Amino acid sequence: MKALFIVFHGFDPNNGISKKITYQINALNACGIHTHLCYMDENNSKKRMVDKQVIADYGCGIISKILKRTEFSSIVNYAIKENIAFVYIRSNHNANPFTINMVRKMKKAGMKVVMEIPTYPYDAEYISQSMSKQIFQDRIFRKQLAKQLDAIVTFSDYHEIFGKKTIQISNGIDFDSIKIKKSSTSDSSSVINLIGVAEIHPWHGFDRIIKGLVNYYAKPQKMVVRFHIVGYFFFNDDEILFKQLIADNHLEDYVILHGKKHGEELDQLFDACDFGIGSLGRHRVGIDKIKTLKNREYAARGIPFIYSETDEDFDNKEYVMKAPADETAIDINSIINFYKKLTSSPIEIRNSIKNLSWDHQMKKVIDIVFESYKD
Repeated sequence: MKALFIVFHGFDPNNGISKKITYQINALNACGIHTHLCYMDENNSKKRMVDKQVIADYGCGIISKILKRTEFSSIVNYAIKENIAFVYIRSNHNANPFTINMVRKMKKAGMKVVMEIPTYPYDAEYISQSMSKQIFQDRIFRKQLAKQLDAIVTFSDYHEIFGKKTIQISNGIDFDSIKIKKSSTSDSSSVINLIGVAEIHPWHGFDRIIKGLVNYYAKPQKMVVRFHIVGYFFFNDDEILFKQLIADNHLEDYVILHGKKHGEELDQLFDACDFGIGSLGRHRVGIDKIKTLKNREYAARGIPFIYSETDEDFDNKEYVMKAPADETAIDINSIINFYKKLTSSPIEIRNSIKNLSWDHQMKKVIDIVFESYKD
């Protein structure tokens, strides 16, 4: 069987989202589904690609920007020509007459078509970033698009989205790509290093940790606690506010902004750190239940971590600390006490999520879509 995995944006092997897509494709291949990737290449001119093959070249200028969002016949023609049986679409919140027509033609040709919605609900994310205009069209057409699909893949616990049944899976892990943490060289009796890795948005709530450090260092402390932030700020204004908060409270020695890191550099940072910082602000965009990739990556690394949402895969794990879903500063002493009492080793933490491999999660999708999955 052959499959086509469709994304409506570019593909960068070092980008977190692109890495996730690669893991999903590898998992589909491991399930015996020969999978091709369709994506946009916008270097020099805008080109629609399948793997390394150009299936449509839109050139440059205003027309190319329009065609990028409306011309999907090239995808349908490729899928029909290559006898694609299964189409997996990663939603870009771009329901419109053109995406609806694309799916309708695929279904008419006998293909099974599902769409993954990475985060749901998502309207509040756009509103919080003053981007409500970007999903105006999606709000009009998303139920019509959903009607054309076989199912919607979700990382939430919703059984139905936009009137369409869902396939509920967890964000998965490619264990071969994530190294387990080596023993820390720091003395955890006097130093604890926190690490937060993300494309940084307000919903990550890293400011709650910084405010917690402000309270913590308001008086002399024997335990040194440092917060290593790895990644880039999606909005420049957020970065300015973070740096100002750090400077105003003289936390330069305790909050380190590393920027983007990957590969060996990222591995070395994890080896030097003790405790992971997950999302602490999902409530800011109206989300309670979500299965973030970051929680799973921390567990695969073998480090304990904190988050504030509901994640049924981790809520009862003894190496997970839950924070309240509000705007309070995180109590740093509570992290210290939690960490000191922890007995799980890195390998024990990693082994506790073997069922969350991408192979296992994507097999759920295949089995349900082709009606052979047994609960």
